[in-house]
Amino acid sequence: MLSATKLHVKGRHRDLLPATTLQASPGTLLLAQADGQDTRTTLALTLTGRMKPSSGTAGWGHDPDIAHLRRHTALLDAPNVNEPERHLSVKDLVAEDLALVPRKFRDRTRPAAWLARHGYSDLAGKWVEELEPGQRLALLVDLALADSDVDVLVVDSPDRHTEDVQDWLPLLQALAEGPEKDGPDDDDGGRRLAIIATVGSVPGCWDGAVAHVGGQPAAAAPAFAPAAAPAFAPAAAPAAAAPAFAPAAVVGPETAHRERTEEPQENQ
Repeated sequence: MLSATKLHVKGRHRDLLPATTLQASPGTLLLAQADGQDTRTTLALTLTGRMKPSSGTAGWGHDPDIAHLRRHTALLDAPNVNEPERHLSVKDLVAEDLALVPRKFRDRTRPAAWLARHGYSDLAGKWVEELEPGQRLALLVDLALADSDVDVLVVDSPDRHTEDVQDWLPLLQALAEGPEKDGPDDDDGGRRLAIIATVGSVPGCWDGAVAHVGGQPAAAAPAFAPAAAPAFAPAAAPAAAAPAFAPAAVVGPETAHRERTEEPQENQ
């Protein structure tokens, strides 16, 4: 279980993260609601051990060591931290991510083979900015799970890419309900993942676990009606861009979810 108790991060002029307590067990999806992109990203960074809290604790299982937390968590798509470059090709993104997996992995120098094995061959020639929100999230999830030590996925603000919750919520819910397998050749028995998604508002259709940053309840987003369109149908309209997050206190400007062996920096 991932547990955070009174997790608090001070900023230079204000709190980056009000004191927050939450838990996420394997096999569950937790939506962590917070106002402001900087607060959501700070929560994601501290939950994965990429930022040291000013007070409070976060840990995975019974080991309080922050290195253990980093080793077993993956941070996905944090703005200005490790979100993919918009003008990067999908093939190059896969090559970069697989090269950084901290274990021997047979496809790490063969992005085309990895894409084919995971059903993404048709995306190889596209740019990241061309991907639909659901395709983008599914690709990032599979890349994170190429590391067999990852047991927790923390997805930063998937709702910022689309106004349609069907582009991200069903995928994350299905992953949590697992078990997950890395691919058809994987024989590790599958993993029961704990998944946390930071969100600006809780979808009205969601009746699962919810945590509110700072303990303050937030209004639910409008409910959606299930559609007959494919899971990766383009969103009706793009979500408004969230305020940029200053990455001064984070560990690693581009690959925070993979560089688990580095020590986290102190907050400013």
